[in-house]
Amino acid sequence: MARRPADVQDGPDVFADPYESEPQPTRVRRVSERRLIVEADGGSRGNPGPASYGALVRDAVTGETLMTEGLSIGRATNNVAEYKGLIAGLQMAREIDPDARVEVRMDSKLVVEQMAGRWKIKHPDMKPLAMEASRLRPAEVVWTWVPRELNKRADALANSALDGVPVPRRPVGSAAD
Repeated sequence: MARRPADVQDGPDVFADPYESEPQPTRVRRVSERRLIVEADGGSRGNPGPASYGALVRDAVTGETLMTEGLSIGRATNNVAEYKGLIAGLQMAREIDPDARVEVRMDSKLVVEQMAGRWKIKHPDMKPLAMEASRLRPAEVVWTWVPRELNKRADALANSALDGVPVPRRPVGSAAD
């Protein structure tokens, strides 16, 4: 078995080790002209403590919010909650248009850098969550870290859920609004 060079950085598929297994055929995914923005956040009161996430999807051209969700996840760490928000946002983007180009905006430097493949995922609790997010990632995705003050909508959804007022997943403008 070949040894992995010490200076190899994990790339976009941070879980595939080319030195460990046979290469898998790549899936060709169609990409639509639609562009979506996913804003996601997660938080816990205590670390770990009661935790929740908030996520929304906006149309990148019009800025219109298309879908939102903010749910409690029980007791968890802040990083787990951040990943849960990312997963929810990617699921919603896929529901809206599975072939869209997506920009993910989060105030979690850890999640953004790990998903972009620039930082390794070392904590065992984060690996399955990162794998799920990676499975949901669209064919074209840009990972953007934003300051906390630019992530207020997702933060408000997460805090609403922590305060006992969850926001179930739904398209904005639906009869439930």
